[in-house]
Amino acid sequence: MSEDRSQSLLELLMNVSREVATALDLRTVLQRLLYAAMQHVGGERSSIIVMDDAGKPVDATIVYGKQFHEHTTQQLRDTVERGLAGWVVQHRKPALVPDTSKDTRWLRRDDDLAERSGAKSAICVPLMARERLVGVLTLVHSAPNAFTEEHLNLMQAIADQASVAVLNARLYTESQRTARVMTALAESAATINTSLEMPDVWRRVLNQTLQALQVETVALALMDTLNTDLIFHAAAGHNSAAIPGKRIAKGQGLIWQVIHTARGLVVSAPKKNPLYAESDNFIGVDMRAVVIAPIHSQGRVIGVLIAINPLSGAFDPDALLVMTGLGSLAGTTIQNAQFLERLQKAHQRYRELFEDSADPIVITDLAGRVLEANRQAVLLSGYPSEALRAMRMDQLHEVKWNKIGANYEFLKRDDECTYESVLFRLNQESMPIEVHAHRMEFEETDSVQWILRDITERKELDVLRDDMIAMIYHDIRSPLGNIVSSLELMNGMIPEDETLRTMFNIARNSTARIQRLVNSLLDINRLESGQPIVDQHAIDPLVLVRESLRDVEPAASGRQQKLENKAMSVLPLIWVDVDMIHRVFINLLENGIKYTPVGGQIEIGAQTTSGTAVKFWVRDNGPGISAADRDRIFDKFTRLRAKNNPSGIGVGLAFCKLAVQGHGGQIWVESELGKGTTFWVTLPVAQKKATGQLKRQTGRLVIKEDRIP
Repeated sequence: MSEDRSQSLLELLMNVSREVATALDLRTVLQRLLYAAMQHVGGERSSIIVMDDAGKPVDATIVYGKQFHEHTTQQLRDTVERGLAGWVVQHRKPALVPDTSKDTRWLRRDDDLAERSGAKSAICVPLMARERLVGVLTLVHSAPNAFTEEHLNLMQAIADQASVAVLNARLYTESQRTARVMTALAESAATINTSLEMPDVWRRVLNQTLQALQVETVALALMDTLNTDLIFHAAAGHNSAAIPGKRIAKGQGLIWQVIHTARGLVVSAPKKNPLYAESDNFIGVDMRAVVIAPIHSQGRVIGVLIAINPLSGAFDPDALLVMTGLGSLAGTTIQNAQFLERLQKAHQRYRELFEDSADPIVITDLAGRVLEANRQAVLLSGYPSEALRAMRMDQLHEVKWNKIGANYEFLKRDDECTYESVLFRLNQESMPIEVHAHRMEFEETDSVQWILRDITERKELDVLRDDMIAMIYHDIRSPLGNIVSSLELMNGMIPEDETLRTMFNIARNSTARIQRLVNSLLDINRLESGQPIVDQHAIDPLVLVRESLRDVEPAASGRQQKLENKAMSVLPLIWVDVDMIHRVFINLLENGIKYTPVGGQIEIGAQTTSGTAVKFWVRDNGPGISAADRDRIFDKFTRLRAKNNPSGIGVGLAFCKLAVQGHGGQIWVESELGKGTTFWVTLPVAQKKATGQLKRQTGRLVIKEDRIP
């Protein structure tokens, strides 16, 4: 190359470098580069495609003469994948095409037909910067063989000189776009999150979408609770009044495509898109272009955000990115607003339940200071609501510190407790109450809920029952004792007549039952008052079981029931009050006889469980006991409410529980409706030093019938 020509080329490259380096806007750089190529190399049209680091086209500029032309995404994709530019991208080499009609690398379009522009010549060179492909520059002449190798070399030199400027402009444009997106999203986040009232959240999301994308209409829709329909809750902009309330059933269309794929869409001419469905249409809105972004919450799509018809005519490249960010922000804020809405509703329901509760309720902090009291607590205590809130719980009632611990430490640890106490009313009266204290969270603070139940009537009934028991014991024991003594005297005087003997046995058995009931009532009072069981002896449990079965045999025979003794193996002696435990077994067996149908079966058994206890059971095949009733059958004066239940005063099982626990044993029940009931009892084994005190008589257990004189 001559020195003059080299000087000219150097000046050319410097001019090109100066032209493209003085601008940072990508479109401006591309336009200047195309003009320089056409001016110094020749040609009538040119194009440049800019690639990202992944090799995908991100922008392009096309010049016909002196006019710039728009391009579509599909055109760019076709050119890079199948055209001459695609070959250059793949091989990273420049290409000279003297005749486009004879080169398979040229992507033929309708314009290339012979009756139109016909064959052409073309040059295509890669733009390499820092060993990265940043674009492809193409120059086209309307006549074949218009370009030579010299043109190709000049074109490549221009491309090499301008590639760094193109890369810098692309990076600058990307950074500017990222900055705009981040700024828009940051401003949107600050605005959207200023309120958690749902309608206000919708309004703010739509306003930010309108401002960020500069569109005519925006709309927001959420899935219904069954995730079957999409419901539009809010809209803004041109002709948006008819959009709220629109419901779209699950199916096809652009909107449901976004929901199914969880990815946004930018669609030009949506009605021509193959995914378009009539459900995508909005009354009064002529949809020319649309962006649809999913609204995400906790990893799932809960709705969509739609922007329709950009004011500029086409969406910016970052429109989908902005919409996706807005959808994520909207999802988070909507979720928080939904949580707040549910929390407010739950709080309102709690307040309503709290105020309308039939029970007096007081809420305190963990130091016992009253925070809140419902109207029933105000009525029960007599104190005005304001006065109650100024009190401590120990001023309102007699706190059982052994139940809740000093400084409420048991409550802080164990969550709840129940006890009986006395309420100090405003009028100086005291009232018996049952207190149920339960640890809870109130107004985001660890608190205690106190339920105070008036038990005045129950206490009065307890007094009446105690009076009745005292009357039974004191007023009946004397005549009952006389009856027992008379029957014992008559036993030797009655002639051996079968009828008379049967009647006598009935009288004696009935008297024994009354005697057991009176003794049990007395024992209940003694055991409840904490008196220990002192009259204990070593006894063979097999003898105790056998004698109990013999005493209930007449009752079982009268109902054609079968009694079965399963306690047949050798068992260790037990250390018990013989008369009391004998009555426990009688009560359990009679309970099974009463509740088992005619012709049923009751069994009693025993086995050793360890070296310290013998385990007994009494099982029947009766109707069984419900789970709710199993928790209360050992309560005093409890009767199960069911059709055809036997009568009674409800002290038998209460006595059994107190008697067994008084011996240091355990008693419990296992039952299933329709499958019978089993009562279990454990009693302590007699120690070796006590086994010499075995209470036994030939053939009969010594039962202390003289407890009632």
